[in-house]
Amino acid sequence: MYVKTQVAALNLPSSPEEFVGSNNAEFCKAFEDPHLWSTIPLLNYTPLHKLKDYSVVRFRGMIQDMLDPEIYLERYEVKKKDGSSGSGEVRMQQGKYRDCLLFGKDEEVNYHSETNVQGERRVLFVVSIPGINDWAKSYEEDCNKRNVPEIIADQTPSANQSVKRSAPEEEDMDTDCINAEEALSCTNSAQMEVKKRQKVEVSATNGSKASASTCLGADYLLNSPIPDRPSKACMVKVYKDFDSYTINTIVDVVGFLSVDPCLDGTTMDVDYDNVGELQAQNPPPSLIPRLHAIAVHVLPHANPLLDIRLGKGEVDSLSVLSVQKDLRMLLTLCLYNDDLAADYLLSHLISTVYSRCELQSIGKFSLNVCNLPKEAVTEYTKQLYGILEQILPASHYLPMTLDNMNTAAFVPKKDYETNKLVSGLLQLAPHTHLVLDETRMQQGKLEANGVMGIQSIANLINNQQIKCNFQYYEIDYNVDIPVLILSEGRSMLPSDISLPLKTDPESVKLITETLKAANHYLSQNSRLEQFRRYLTNAKTSNFTMNPDDTEMIQNDFVEMRKTNSVTSADDLHSLLVLSRLLAIARGKEMLDKESWELAKEMETKRRQRISELPKSKLKTRQQ
Repeated sequence: MYVKTQVAALNLPSSPEEFVGSNNAEFCKAFEDPHLWSTIPLLNYTPLHKLKDYSVVRFRGMIQDMLDPEIYLERYEVKKKDGSSGSGEVRMQQGKYRDCLLFGKDEEVNYHSETNVQGERRVLFVVSIPGINDWAKSYEEDCNKRNVPEIIADQTPSANQSVKRSAPEEEDMDTDCINAEEALSCTNSAQMEVKKRQKVEVSATNGSKASASTCLGADYLLNSPIPDRPSKACMVKVYKDFDSYTINTIVDVVGFLSVDPCLDGTTMDVDYDNVGELQAQNPPPSLIPRLHAIAVHVLPHANPLLDIRLGKGEVDSLSVLSVQKDLRMLLTLCLYNDDLAADYLLSHLISTVYSRCELQSIGKFSLNVCNLPKEAVTEYTKQLYGILEQILPASHYLPMTLDNMNTAAFVPKKDYETNKLVSGLLQLAPHTHLVLDETRMQQGKLEANGVMGIQSIANLINNQQIKCNFQYYEIDYNVDIPVLILSEGRSMLPSDISLPLKTDPESVKLITETLKAANHYLSQNSRLEQFRRYLTNAKTSNFTMNPDDTEMIQNDFVEMRKTNSVTSADDLHSLLVLSRLLAIARGKEMLDKESWELAKEMETKRRQRISELPKSKLKTRQQ
């Protein structure tokens, strides 16, 4: 009763039938209101036992896989059973936004009625954003607690209840868990009745054949791209705009929750040759709930501080130059007082792929910070990542040990036994920063998996793509994953920019205390939240080229070719990307001469450093 009062107050549909049967344009328009959206329970942080089956909830995450289409009964005829009162009466029942057929105790579905209407829906396997950092998760969870009315557990039906009721006016309506595909495959209603009874018996008997069979593990079903940072998962069923969804997209979905335990493949006793596929395509709803989408919002980034759909408060406008100056100072301290390295790292942190031309990803800015002092490298790389982790919404640190390289799954691979795309470490959401620690690599042999891992990372860096392995062929998927490589010598991996760090004995000696001071500064300073907003705003900002500056750049390029300060069009491209990032970092929306000249100066200094590196620090790149 409490929940229904809240639903009415929020102007949300109380059941799929209400949403379909009414003028749902009014409901859809209501979902355009960010405030209303923020008051819908977030499944990522709300226990399932506190939510009612077919209540309106939402889920935020990344599309990890796209399953086969489902054919279901969108509308179907329900008639009174022979011998019951009112025998012969028929009515039409809506089946959209439901997994189970809905009919009363004295009714049955007429599967052969010519008035039945079939529909198609697509199933998206969505996982909570891989690599999302703790501060971002905490912020989302706090928003959910603050904006969503408290749901009292003992006033909602149990998630284990097998018979559901959709509304008070449907007290005599039961849902029998018979999915549409099975319904359409049966030759008569008698066969359906047999299957229905079998399912009830299986769910009540632990010794059934299906229950006795080996069940797929929770880790495999959840399919987290980063195994040591497990994600939550949800199967989202969409009913329109099928072609608008792509793998690796971040979405925020509102829909009807479906958690009937009959949907668990381990409780099904049906004629199915591959039990593993049956379980993988029908995981336990208590582990992976279903969500029938009625509104989907594609998120351009993973930063909850800038998402109005989380119900954020008013935020003071940022003084971009002031924030940029303080963040640059912080990075300089963390990089052994190397201000050139700080400029390059800041440019890397705000980089993004803003255009694609044939095989070229324009805007990527992978960075290799090399020449790390050997005497301080043991803990430094992890501590530096700890600083970055506090200011980035999503990131992942990968120590490139032999064990990690030889055993980790890097790219998604199709498992035809279960018809499931098993995720890989590189399947990350847009703007997720990947930090590769090459200083952890030991002497030893890279096995076949390790070699393939290096090749996959190189392909990611060069092309901003990952190759999904379908065994008989590969499919390239575009990604936007900035890669930072930390190494002693020049990395064996490719990079857009390789920057030798410049250190002095005093800065090396004090680096541990410096990093402690940096952490204290972030924990005690209001600048931390501004740094987080600033980086995401810079990534998503609009930027254009001034036509007048194009001629200046062309003339400069000709002169630089004469002096051999640049040698190819690739060098010019790197200069353009860097100057663009330097302008954006200072809050500018158009490339200016100042940023262009600064980029030229930085590149000159960087090339000079590379020329001064000892030969022992210059490793041969392995593509």
